[in-house]
Amino acid sequence: MNWLEIFQDPNTQWILLGSMLLGLSSGVIGSFAYLRKQSLMGDALAHAALPGVCIAFMITGTKSILYFLIGAAAAGVLATFLIGYITRNSRIKQDSALGIILTVFFGFGIVLLTQIQHGDSGNQSGLDKFLFGQAASMVQSDVYTMAIISVILVALSFLFFKEFKLLSFDPGFAKGIGLPIMLLDQFIMLLIVTAVVVGIQAVGVVLMAALLITPAVAARYWTEKLHIMVMLAGLFGALSGFAGTVISTMANNLPTGPLAVLSATAIFVFSVIFAPKRGVIAKSMMQLTAKRDYEKQYASQKMKEGSLYE
Repeated sequence: MNWLEIFQDPNTQWILLGSMLLGLSSGVIGSFAYLRKQSLMGDALAHAALPGVCIAFMITGTKSILYFLIGAAAAGVLATFLIGYITRNSRIKQDSALGIILTVFFGFGIVLLTQIQHGDSGNQSGLDKFLFGQAASMVQSDVYTMAIISVILVALSFLFFKEFKLLSFDPGFAKGIGLPIMLLDQFIMLLIVTAVVVGIQAVGVVLMAALLITPAVAARYWTEKLHIMVMLAGLFGALSGFAGTVISTMANNLPTGPLAVLSATAIFVFSVIFAPKRGVIAKSMMQLTAKRDYEKQYASQKMKEGSLYE
């Protein structure tokens, strides 16, 4: 199959658009989660979404991304509330609370998923695809829903950019000038939950956290400015979705979601090596230059000391 045939296929066009929008919104939202040191939160919320998806299917009996979104969002909000409650009312630290909630919700989701698969409608549900994702199963209505939600997520991120920036770098100052810290914190959590839920059909609950965090970490290597980092993270996420879709289309039996995650990892590795200031090559060159300068100064000092004794 040549490149022109790939981009002319209507099904591929829908999947390509959905994957790129998913990567774009995930990268933008993930930037704030990464800067607030809540990378594991995306993983916990992704796993916590599974029981919400299963319960939504058990209640409605239909495979609708909108119903799954509502169910997963409810489960994600409940998980966020429980993580906060455990952290505030016990000596358990946040990383331990995240681990507890992640495993409990994911275990409960697997139990529900097994029950659904053994039910009358189990063979038609296809909910097992939500574990590792199946972008090829997306239809036009799914892509419309993903596109609308992704645009809303990106728009809200830029609308509240100033507030999110203060909350990420100096929450004490943000509280001092009267910003509702708790409300903004829960609002960011809600945006992360929404991004996770939108992506689980394409990438799956197991890998969605990687698409949320990896583009943001890669973007951090290229800039010191937040607004550029957020835009780069969105760009890297969209490129990951594009590359994953194109590669999976060029060969049979290659999953789109995991390939998008691997593409994001390739961008991250490239950033680690070739980024202009933080990359491995740039740091090695800086260390080599500093070593040469020191050796020149040391040799010059020795020559001056030698001329004094002559």
